[in-house]
Amino acid sequence: MNSKRHGEIKRLLQDEGTISIADLADKLGVSLETIRRDVKPMTNDGTVVKIHGAIGLPQHLGEAPFETRMRENAGAKRRIAQWVAETIKNGDSIMLDTGTTTSFLARELLQHRNLTVITNSSDIARTLATVNGNRVFMAGGELRSDSGAAFGVSANEFISRFSVAHSVISVGALDVAGGIMDFDLEEAEFARTVLSRGARSLAITDAGKFGKRGLVQVCGLGGFQELVTDEEPPENIMQALKAAGTTVNIARNGS
Repeated sequence: MNSKRHGEIKRLLQDEGTISIADLADKLGVSLETIRRDVKPMTNDGTVVKIHGAIGLPQHLGEAPFETRMRENAGAKRRIAQWVAETIKNGDSIMLDTGTTTSFLARELLQHRNLTVITNSSDIARTLATVNGNRVFMAGGELRSDSGAAFGVSANEFISRFSVAHSVISVGALDVAGGIMDFDLEEAEFARTVLSRGARSLAITDAGKFGKRGLVQVCGLGGFQELVTDEEPPENIMQALKAAGTTVNIARNGS
């Protein structure tokens, strides 16, 4: 078997999670027969798993939905997280809701020291607790199986006791009419509370959420001070944000 292609197949699977045999052949510029011949020993030794005309890495197939979402637009989310992390100083207080982009931010904050962090996300709490003199407060309640986060009245009441320098939420959907929206009532209520607790309030999202409608409104486009994203929003959204007095920051490649 071609060992260079073997490495390329594994790299593609790391990025894509699962990929069809046809797509694999197309991306690598070889025939279906060649790909099938390459994949056969990889499935025999358990390196990859076959599923309905596609292949995947075994560790990805059983992962939680949150872990799957962490890989979607990972580069953009990392750039946004790096941009925000640079605006946070050692010793600052920060409140974060659960979300893939806020989880990326938690990882970028690992170089910071003596942070006070308030969150409902077990992933964020686990990332930042017990390192560099940080203090981490986690909202309680039943942890959701999909995200490992706590929601509900007790979680909202808990975070309402804090006032922080930076409050940061991940965005589920954003458009001109609905503002920031989510797909779950409790998540929207929690995000709304987070925004109200910061001297500085930020919404962070990759450009894929622009123009999408959610089920429940978190707030209008003037309900937060700053939007941090990876690409310029569409003109109608940009104009509406400016009219609402919201600052738009673009975390570009190399910025």
